[in-house]
Amino acid sequence: MCYSINMFNIDPNLYNQYSKEQIDEAVRILTYKKVDELPKTQKTEGPIMYVFRHGQSTDNADFLFSGWRNIDITQDGIEQALVLADKLKDIHFDMLFVSDLIRSKKTMQYAMSKNEYAKNLRLLEDSRIKEKSYGELQGKSKLESYLQDPEETQRLRRTIDAKAPGGESVLEVCERVKEFCDQIIPVMKRYKLIVAVSCHGNSMRGFRKYFEGDKFTNQELALLETPLGQDFASYYVGD
Repeated sequence: MCYSINMFNIDPNLYNQYSKEQIDEAVRILTYKKVDELPKTQKTEGPIMYVFRHGQSTDNADFLFSGWRNIDITQDGIEQALVLADKLKDIHFDMLFVSDLIRSKKTMQYAMSKNEYAKNLRLLEDSRIKEKSYGELQGKSKLESYLQDPEETQRLRRTIDAKAPGGESVLEVCERVKEFCDQIIPVMKRYKLIVAVSCHGNSMRGFRKYFEGDKFTNQELALLETPLGQDFASYYVGD
């Protein structure tokens, strides 16, 4: 699940300030060519939670800090979600959860587009599973930020407790996700439900902390990378 530089829109003015080598290296760092394997339960009957990240957004493609910006997915993002659709088409889902952001909703729609069981299910919005807020950085260039100060940019992006001015930390996102899970899992257990959740890069870290927290230190959790669309984690929540 590697990403080509052709998938991204790079401001040509940056080449007047930085060398091609510097920009290529920044792109390499910011697009993480290696993603971490996602865990999958061997159970086939509920209660099971399937969790995945949205497909590529326009802000992903433009190297912008996205956070709570309500932006759409790209054509590449649609194709990533359709890869996911092939993997999920035979699952008998009972509930579909999305964040209140378009990229989460669109990804779920495409991810369920080949699933006959899900075609009449409505999307249930929950803001607790949305992306980390980047506060004052939202809408600003991640690429330019990295070229100017790579250490600070990576601290804000890949440490557990760092937050941009007016934003929030990964730990705070994890707390939001925990509240969501603590509420929905008892219902899943009671009715043996199979649930799909379309979330975001940092809320995905929240789900992994909730279900796999003993496997990772906090800093290892902050460094976990999740593919855009394409794949899922699944957790059996019974017993």
